[in-house]
Amino acid sequence: QVQLVESGGGLVQAGGSLRLSCAASGRTFSGYVMAWFRQAPGKEREFVAAIRWNDGRTYHADSAKGRFTISRDNAKNTVYLQMNSLKPEDTAVYYCAARFGPLGGAAEDGYAYWGQGTQVTVSS
Repeated sequence: QVQLVESGGGLVQAGGSLRLSCAASGRTFSGYVMAWFRQAPGKEREFVAAIRWNDGRTYHADSAKGRFTISRDNAKNTVYLQMNSLKPEDTAVYYCAARFGPLGGAAEDGYAYWGQGTQVTVSS
């Protein structure tokens, strides 16, 4: 049974940093793409960043470029999202997700596995 467990969320002031973690278990993730999405109150869920498990190739949403960085530690089966220069508009529940296949783009389609989410709140 695949499990994705996020951690690392919390309350931070604008301009601060947080590192989210997603611990993945239950299968081998070779050939998978791991991603972060977020959903702010009253808004649709949106793509943040993705990483290809095998070679670490990444894709970041325009809103994340320059401030957020996705990475992974294969030995720990963990994916990270380093978030710097946080803004109040980054406030959201952040979800980890996994799907098999190519890196692709920002679509949610095909993500078979999702974590429960971790709350990030950025105060002004």
